Amino acid sequence: MSADASNDNVQYPRTIFIRRHSVVTRLTHWLNVLCLSFLLLSGLQIFNAHPELYWGHYGANGDSAVLTIGSDQDGGTQHGFVRVAGLQIPTTGILGVSNVDGEPTPRAFPSWATIPSFQDLAAGRRWHFFFAWLFVINGVVYLGFGVLSGHFRRDLAPTAHELSPSHLGYEILDHARLRFPEGEKARHYNALQKLTYLAVIVVLLPLIVLTGLTMSPGVDAALPSLVDIFGGRQSARTIHFITASALVIFVIVHLAMVVLSGAWNNIRSMITGRYAIQEKGPQS
Repeated sequence: MSADASNDNVQYPRTIFIRRHSVVTRLTHWLNVLCLSFLLLSGLQIFNAHPELYWGHYGANGDSAVLTIGSDQDGGTQHGFVRVAGLQIPTTGILGVSNVDGEPTPRAFPSWATIPSFQDLAAGRRWHFFFAWLFVINGVVYLGFGVLSGHFRRDLAPTAHELSPSHLGYEILDHARLRFPEGEKARHYNALQKLTYLAVIVVLLPLIVLTGLTMSPGVDAALPSLVDIFGGRQSARTIHFITASALVIFVIVHLAMVVLSGAWNNIRSMITGRYAIQEKGPQS
């Protein structure tokens, strides 16, 4: 057998491009990025107006708060702190006290983390409500597309095999070792991605929208049962804050995975829809 003939059986890696994301998925994704960014920054502005969280129907004072971001004065110096369930943690320079025009000023979240940067509750609420409704409309479009196109069933619904403890354990171990799917496996979301995206879509996002509506006096008047479902407006506010924090953690982990598994390839797929994978085939 000649050397050329034997080489025909050698499999070489080759790069091919697959269609990873539809136009609707890409557009709604980037609109979500915009909305969530403004919602977070304006939400911190609103929280700064009263940086304490309570449980139940009514808020009282710092002694009954489940979380407080505040400051106290010691010898003429402001010190920031976070108090969670009675445990107080010093946070000077990060939370509780910020430098405003070079002077330490009591402020839960610093000016660079809020919209607007100065303290203005009314402006923060206007920014928050505008992007909240845009976020809801965008979500409805995505959900409708996901159901009608089969995107949820085809791309996000895990199979029985993927939900088996052995398979999930294998994927968790691979992620811990920063080993990401290649070749044919890279064509689809893995089980951990599917479960995470479903948790965000089915649990976190509806919860943050419903608790946000519960804090609205107008919605409370029309749907008083919402207040009872969440155990009071203060409880809804606390759940809203916790859910928003969970979304921030999700975004941080999501961005880390994007970078570690190939930043440009992932970003390109969410802009153009084209995702590059390596497959084995004969050398051309």
